[in-house]
This record gives sequence, C-alpha cells and structure tokens, in this order.
Amino acid sequence: MEFGVQVRGDWDHVVGVAQWAEDRGLVSIALPDHYLQRGDNLDEPAWDHLIHLAGLARETSLELVSLVSPVTFRHPGVLYKMAVTIDEISGGRFTLGLGAGWMDEEFEVFGLPYPELEVRMEMLEEAMAYMRAAITPGDKGFSGKHYQLADFDPHPRPTNLRLMIGGAGRPKGRRIVALYCDEYNVYARKPEVYREVWEATRAEAKAAGRDPDSIFWTSAGPALAARKDSDYRRLLEALAEKTGQSTDKIEKTYEERGYPHGPGSKAAEMVAALGEAGCQRYFPQIFAEDMADFDINLDAYQG
Repeated sequence: MEFGVQVRGDWDHVVGVAQWAEDRGLVSIALPDHYLQRGDNLDEPAWDHLIHLAGLARETSLELVSLVSPVTFRHPGVLYKMAVTIDEISGGRFTLGLGAGWMDEEFEVFGLPYPELEVRMEMLEEAMAYMRAAITPGDKGFSGKHYQLADFDPHPRPTNLRLMIGGAGRPKGRRIVALYCDEYNVYARKPEVYREVWEATRAEAKAAGRDPDSIFWTSAGPALAARKDSDYRRLLEALAEKTGQSTDKIEKTYEERGYPHGPGSKAAEMVAALGEAGCQRYFPQIFAEDMADFDINLDAYQG
C-alpha cells in the first residue's frame, strides 16, 4: 500500500506538510478544493487550493492531487487550462480530481450556482468527457447538454495529466470512471463494500473496451490513529471538542463507515484490509496543526 497525505490550510502550512511528506517517503500530497473550511463555521479562512497546487509544483517532487474540485466552481474549459498549466509546471505530476460538490453552505454564501444533485452529476460526467476530449490527441471536440468543446486541436497538450473522480462508488460515478478516468478515489469504507465497487467498476471498464488494470485505485479518510492509547485518546478528545460531538459518537461513526482508525495496530490492519479489497494508495486526511500529530497518525497507519 502506498501512502499520500491530504491536508488543507494556508500556504506556509501546506508547503510545510509537503516537505514533511517528502521526508517521510510519501508519494503524493492531496488538497481539497473548498471555499469554506467547514460549512458550520464561516470564521475559518479557506484558500484556492488549485493555486496552492501550482505553487507546490515548484516546491516539492511529490505527486500533486486535487481531491477534489467541484465542477460547479469552474467551467471545464477553465479547468483544462489550469490543469495543463499545473501539469507543465510540475513536469507531469498532477492529477485533476473532480466531484459534484456537496458542501451546501459554500455555494450559498458565495452565490455560486448549485443545481440539484442529479444535474450536478450530469455536469460531472460531461466535464470529465470534455476534459478527456481536450487532452486526447485526435479527439473531435465534445457536445453535451451543459458544455461544448469545438472540433479543434486544443493546446497545450499535457505531459502526463491524470483524471480522477472521488465518490462513494454509486452507479453514475462508476460509469464515469469506466469511461474517462485514470483513477478512482473511493472514500474509505468497509473492505467488502470497497471490493464491490472495485469489481463492478472493473467490469464496466472492460465492457467499455478499456483495460481494467489501467484504473488506479485510491481511498481517503479522516485521520484518527495512534500506536499509543494515550495519544489516540488525546486526538479523539481534541476532535470531539472541535466538532461538538461525543467521543463515543465519533468512534461509532468511524466504525460504522469503515474509516481506518484506532489505537495500537487497528488502523494499520484496517488500511491493509482496504489494500486486499483493491485499494493501492491511501490518503489519511490529517488536518492537525502540530506536525508531531502528523507523525503519530502516519506511524499508526503504516504499522
């Protein structure tokens, strides 16, 4: 199992985590693309992490991942130009992840268009088809209900731009991956559920004429792990205070959803089970401020 890390914050924090990740031998750093940190707290600052990723392209040799950018933020023509530019700056180390958007408040407070989920999923599929057409030599444009790309040869061509969506493994998401994506990030869940998504998506890819092995499989989940029970309890209690939930509720939720977590060897065993289910890279979402807590979490996940 490979490991990356997902993080958010200001530039100094993001670049500091990237340097830590390189020192720890991780392969990638992922940033979420949100205009609010949390929908229930409008006082926390949030940045445009696609711009942060462009900066990281010159500060680190890690693979760079947008995990993920809502298609409702930017037209796919804008995404194409941003993505191929980050691809150029990084020398082919960028993965553009797209999603339908889910944090209602960030669309409401900024006045961004936010249609119903069914429409957003239509937009996501069309945006991915548009992006695939734009970066594939010989493709003849794209025409859909929401987006159109003229029949011409867009430039520049990327070196190694990879396309990914994140999601829960539902049928529409699986179809998009099978047709257009290089990577599928299925949010952490119980291994048997992950395996079902893995098998169904591979079957759809094969039916579409693609090699199922060409799809790279990843997952991400909130970081809450430590080898020492005392460290784990401290992290758990800090999360409870920050979110206003009880420690029992947090642990019950993590257990029900299959998020790798816990003291001792539990988190590493849960990550290993995801690997046996088909996952090839795991991104713990470490949103701590203290870099010592990054080490504590990663040590537990790596076992």
